[in-house]
Amino acid sequence: MKILVTGGAGYIGSHVVMLLCERGHDVVVLDDLSLGNKDAIDKRASFIEGTILNNEDLSKSLSGVDVVIHLAAYKSAGESMKNPLKYTKNNIDGSISLLRSMVEHNVKNIIFSSTAAVYGVPEYLPLDEKHPLKPINHYGYTKLQTEKTIDLYSKEKQIRYINLRYFNAAGYDSQGRITYIEKNPANLIPSVMEVASRIRDKLFVYGNDFNTNDGTGVRDYVHVSDLARAHLAAIDILSTHQSATINLGSEKQYSVMDVIKLTEKITGKEIPYEVAGRREGDPDKIYASSENALNLLGWFAKDSELNNIIETTWRIYK
Repeated sequence: MKILVTGGAGYIGSHVVMLLCERGHDVVVLDDLSLGNKDAIDKRASFIEGTILNNEDLSKSLSGVDVVIHLAAYKSAGESMKNPLKYTKNNIDGSISLLRSMVEHNVKNIIFSSTAAVYGVPEYLPLDEKHPLKPINHYGYTKLQTEKTIDLYSKEKQIRYINLRYFNAAGYDSQGRITYIEKNPANLIPSVMEVASRIRDKLFVYGNDFNTNDGTGVRDYVHVSDLARAHLAAIDILSTHQSATINLGSEKQYSVMDVIKLTEKITGKEIPYEVAGRREGDPDKIYASSENALNLLGWFAKDSELNNIIETTWRIYK
C-alpha cells in the first residue's frame, strides 16, 4: 500500500514512518523540516521537502497514494495563544488544502493526528470520546476544527477517516533507531531530559497546589511506539469500518514529581527545579479511557510504563 505521511520527519512521524516501512508499505514523506529533521526519516521512504500549503507539493506527494497519515502541524499550546494566526494558517488552512488535493487525486482515506487538547478542562475522568469538546488553547481549537472539516469532507466526498486523539506522546524507539531530538520542546519529559543532560539549568514546575497526591499535575503519557502501532491498526480497519474518532492514551496516571523522581533514579542525575505559578486552564488531572481503541483497533498501550518511557528517552539524550 502506498502511504503519504505529512510531517513524517518529526518526532512522532519518524516513528510512524519507520514502522510503516518495516511492514513493507511504500511510504512518501512530505515535510517542510521546520520542526522535523531529514536524518530522522527512514531511508526506505521517499522524501519530498515541501508543505501542505503548496498545491504543487501536494500534487507530487499524492500521486498513487492509498492512505494519508496527516501529522503536519504546529503543536505548542503556549505559542498558539501568542501567535494564533500562525496556527490557523498551518493547521487549519493547510489541512483544508490537503483535503482538497486528496479529492482531486481521488485519495479516499485519511488518518488524522488529533489531540486530547480538544477536550479542554475535564468535566469527568477518565476522558472518553463522548466528553464535551471545549479546547482552552488555540492549538486544541485548530485540531478540533480540522476534525470537523474532515468529517464534512467525509459526508460530501466519501472520504473515510480515523481521528486519533493523542494524549502525551513520549519515549523513543526501544532499539535506538531514531535519535532525532525535538527542537525547543515544551512538553515535560523532553524538558526534564534537557535538565538531566545539562542543556538547560533547571525545570520549571508550573504549580504544586493541584488536588493530587503530591500537589503537581497528573497526566497520561503514551509511548510513541504505541502511537505508531495504532496508525498501523487504523490503516487495517479503514476499508472495513465506518469513520471513527479514537483516544490513544495509556490509561495510567503520573504526576510531574513522579517524572522528576524516576528520571533522577534512572539517570543518576539531579533534576533541579523551581516551582512557578500555575498556568491558566491547567487541570489537576487528565487521563484517558482507551476502551474505544481496544474495541475498534484491538490496540492498547503496551510500552507506556513510565520507566520504559524515561529509559528509552534517556538513551537518546545522554
